[in-house]
Amino acid sequence: MLPGRSVPVEDRTMGSALRGAIAQRYDESDGSKYGITLELFEGIVAAVIGRYAAGAAEEERLALVASLRIEELVLARACTAGNETAWNAFLNRFRAPLYEAAYRIARDETMGRELADELYAELYGMPNREGKCISKLDYYMGRGSLEGWLRTVLAQQHVNRFRAKARDVSLDEQVEGGASFAAPAAEPQPEPNGVLSAAVAEALAEATAEERFLLASYYLDQRRLADIARQLGVHESTISRKLDKLTGALRKRIRKRMQATGMHPRRCDELMEQIDVRDMNVNVSANLRQEGSTGTF
Repeated sequence: MLPGRSVPVEDRTMGSALRGAIAQRYDESDGSKYGITLELFEGIVAAVIGRYAAGAAEEERLALVASLRIEELVLARACTAGNETAWNAFLNRFRAPLYEAAYRIARDETMGRELADELYAELYGMPNREGKCISKLDYYMGRGSLEGWLRTVLAQQHVNRFRAKARDVSLDEQVEGGASFAAPAAEPQPEPNGVLSAAVAEALAEATAEERFLLASYYLDQRRLADIARQLGVHESTISRKLDKLTGALRKRIRKRMQATGMHPRRCDELMEQIDVRDMNVNVSANLRQEGSTGTF
């Protein structure tokens, strides 16, 4: 069964413009090639809307639908449904880049292949406690490139493997192996996701009370622009302009901090495109809600 087959209740009342936009994107998706009907496609897109634009105005939902990497999203969902044609397309397109990324991350051919093979197993699907097969591809939401998302998952998996190995080796084993006499190891290079997480946390912590209130209201509480404007006693367009200016400034601050760690500017841009801040290891709520303010702008 395809994820998102049942359209959430709140999305069964989608306006005609939104349904038309979804239908138009279905024509671009190659869904029919993988046996995905328009009805199933609507369920897939509705699940993304429910996660990222629940309760948002229709124009915001339209913008989200227009921005999705729809062909890659459908490919991922068809793979998790077990469609052989989709899996063949996925392997032909991503197998080589995935192994190459794994080699770069692990810095060892053998370890890189093990890392990529582990991820492949999780992409095909691993049974959960109830015995249901769950694929990691279910977590891809089409908001960035699928290749970039795969690289991010690989990097996080490498970190998890390293941490698990460190926990498994006891102190006695380390002493017996001469680790207590070994020269200090070189500092590991920061993982890309960790660099971005740190940059986001620092940029949010530096925001003013008014900026934090605006960001928390719109992105965390998912309040409408009109509601925020009404509370602050200003026009809705003022809030819209403030948000555009603020998010642009935040992106520049985050990018600057990432470059300060030695990361190439192009890689900074790739990470910021591929990763949703809500999916990172950053306590966004704590950063935004500290010293909250409802002062006027």
